Amino acid sequence: MNRVLHCAAAVVAVIWVAGCASAPGAAAAGRFSFGLWGDMPYAKANDAPRIPALLASLNASDIAFSIYDGDIKDGSSRCDDKTFDDALAMFGALERPVVYVPGDNEWTDCHRLNNGGFDNLERLAMLRKRMFAEPGSLGKTRLATERQGKPGVAYVENQRFVQQGVMFVTLNAPGSNNNLVLSAAECSRKSARKQAHCDADNDEFAARDAANIRWLRESFDRARQQQLIGVVVVFQADPGFDLPETEEVDESQAAAVAGYRQFMSALEAETQKFSGQVLLVHGDTHFFKLDMPLHSPNRLLTNFTRLQTFGSPAVHWVRVSVDPASPRVFSVQPVIVR
Repeated sequence: MNRVLHCAAAVVAVIWVAGCASAPGAAAAGRFSFGLWGDMPYAKANDAPRIPALLASLNASDIAFSIYDGDIKDGSSRCDDKTFDDALAMFGALERPVVYVPGDNEWTDCHRLNNGGFDNLERLAMLRKRMFAEPGSLGKTRLATERQGKPGVAYVENQRFVQQGVMFVTLNAPGSNNNLVLSAAECSRKSARKQAHCDADNDEFAARDAANIRWLRESFDRARQQQLIGVVVVFQADPGFDLPETEEVDESQAAAVAGYRQFMSALEAETQKFSGQVLLVHGDTHFFKLDMPLHSPNRLLTNFTRLQTFGSPAVHWVRVSVDPASPRVFSVQPVIVR
């Protein structure tokens, strides 16, 4: 995890991702575009009537596929099985493949009393069983993906695939501090959990965080071996890029984002070793943002860009174009759905 560098880009019709020269594998790649969306629909914002227009916009576009970066429900509604059924129906309405990435609202936060007081690890097991029952992506047409785990078991939700010279890596790193519980008060606050549940949560966090880092490193190793032009990393959580800066304090070490520290350090190291462009995509904060916040330790990593997607009540999506002939590789366009 690193301190924030204030290098935010303006929201314009098309935003080019800054970077260096294209990697050697650029000649083997081709142009394409993909979509990004997540954190919707939320019942508390009455998003449901706006979802058909969003899906129609995605279907009418030229994207090859889309990636949904988590939160298929809001954080104060029940975590019933119907949540998964509704999400599968929504994804099933898309003509092109959609890759689903888990968010905190569908498992991490389900212990909350206003979520029904579920065992959140039982909800994670159900998520893996229901949302990843079949190989590859969701949608009316399917995209083949490689998964870290077998169907229904741990880490089946972590996926990767290569499209036209770009490696796509998706991981289960959700909000709410990545399911890390730091105190007894945090464990029981507005929650049905007991200490034994929170101990189990912390064991789950440690194992999954280690698995995520392995998946990330293996993916970058392949990208380097294949001389790919870019790596796109997608998870749900905001890992703390936008914490306020305080003199002589490294906010990246704050307890509120401790659950992402080791992973972000690994991402920094892998980005340094990669000659192509790295695009990190996440949701969780619900407004569109594009910037270059990662440095190591005092040098801007010019091949790293962060893209934060729209979320409820902003029911919109983001189109990313890939052009191997461009030294920047990725260009980003927010798509406003009327």
